[in-house]
Amino acid sequence: MKRIGLILSFTVFVSLSFGQTNIWNDLSMVQKTKAYDPNYGIEIEALEAGIIALQHNNKEIELSGYIIPLTGKIEQSHFMFSRYPQNMCFFCGKAGPESAMQVFTAEQKKLKFRQDKITLRGTLQVNHDEASGLLYTLQNAVLIKE
Repeated sequence: MKRIGLILSFTVFVSLSFGQTNIWNDLSMVQKTKAYDPNYGIEIEALEAGIIALQHNNKEIELSGYIIPLTGKIEQSHFMFSRYPQNMCFFCGKAGPESAMQVFTAEQKKLKFRQDKITLRGTLQVNHDEASGLLYTLQNAVLIKE
């Protein structure tokens, strides 16, 4: 246990000291637990953000990924954003929910759907007890790179 704590502390130190090149790696460090959900009446696998992911909570971040539209392939100011293209996202069973987040753009500016990878900047919020099951939300997002 002591060894794991030391490794995590060192990793956090290196991330914060030298800048983060891939935030998705940090966000993928989650703890999974099984718990009974009284709303659904079944045992579910619950996710909790790890210590490294929590370092980014309420901070401005930049990350690259793919738009997963919520309603048709049109312009949207609220959409899903995934580390992986739609054919590999967690909705189709190829990745975990920690590899996606919901996005709300700054000033509700609509972004046009595209299949290519883009880069967004915004404020990350780690969601606790989110009904949608999404662990992360990016608020006030702006398009940095197409």
